[in-house]
Amino acid sequence: MISKLAGILSKKGLNAFIIHGNADPDALASAYAMSSVFGGSIVAPQGLDRGSKQIAEKLSISVDAEIEHEELDRDQYDRLVVLDTSGPEQLGKLSYLGNNEQVIVIDHHIRNTNWASKTYYCDDSKSSCCEIVYEIISAAGRKPAKKVATALLAGMLTDSGHFKYGNHETLMTFAGLMKSMDITMRDVLQLVEGEVDLSERISQLKGAQRLKYSRVERFVIATSFGSAFEASVCKSLISLGADVAFVGSQRGDQFRISSRASSEAVDLGLHLGKLLDKIAADTSNGGGGHPGAAGLSGRGDVRKMLNMCVQHSRRKIRSLLSAKK
Repeated sequence: MISKLAGILSKKGLNAFIIHGNADPDALASAYAMSSVFGGSIVAPQGLDRGSKQIAEKLSISVDAEIEHEELDRDQYDRLVVLDTSGPEQLGKLSYLGNNEQVIVIDHHIRNTNWASKTYYCDDSKSSCCEIVYEIISAAGRKPAKKVATALLAGMLTDSGHFKYGNHETLMTFAGLMKSMDITMRDVLQLVEGEVDLSERISQLKGAQRLKYSRVERFVIATSFGSAFEASVCKSLISLGADVAFVGSQRGDQFRISSRASSEAVDLGLHLGKLLDKIAADTSNGGGGHPGAAGLSGRGDVRKMLNMCVQHSRRKIRSLLSAKK
């Protein structure tokens, strides 16, 4: 499939590389590398997160982050390629692309049956989409520019949780790309490191103020809610001592929940992506992700959805603990 994708993307024509809402560095770097090597535009229908904005500024990456209309101008592009997006609902106004059989989808989350694409490649053994993108670029016989390669490395580093959720293949791909392009670890860290602005720090503090938690033996499950920076607040709750954290926000009838799990919870066998995918299916919403990081979004009351996340995680942790006794 990698060779097939390399062949398709190497054909003449203009591509639109579309990434999920509040796109993280893995999504941005994947689209940046694809657009640089194969030509095309980067479309981020619901904008970029703080880390991605920082990378885009440092590397002068041009992104169409505002889609004014419901429909993407299909006549403008020969191919529409969705990257690092676990489900159509993560595309905001472009979620209708999930019903398009001609859209190409390349992802590394749990396989999602909501995609109608005839060209859907999903490898959930990869800790980042950037690893898949680099495989496609290599299969096409292309070599990325040094700054593009540095962006790919930044995506691999951040999406693997600085290798906490990576595997030996992640490390081999990372080291191989560093060596072949003569890139130092300092080059990569300079791209991803940056000061956390005041609004994000305040969101983290408010998240701690609104914290609720419960225990299943030695595992602590924490929840909180706010209006922004859900993923950042999640990470801060894990740093405070939670093993599982769910942080939600409400905008009208729409909710969004980010989740994170500690290395110990993941080692136990907890898979947040599968857990939230199940809740999404039960509630007609969208969700999924990785063992240690996942998301859930759609219509509903965020407090009720947070309670559901806690109950499901408690049952799963109990089951995993019982199996080990």
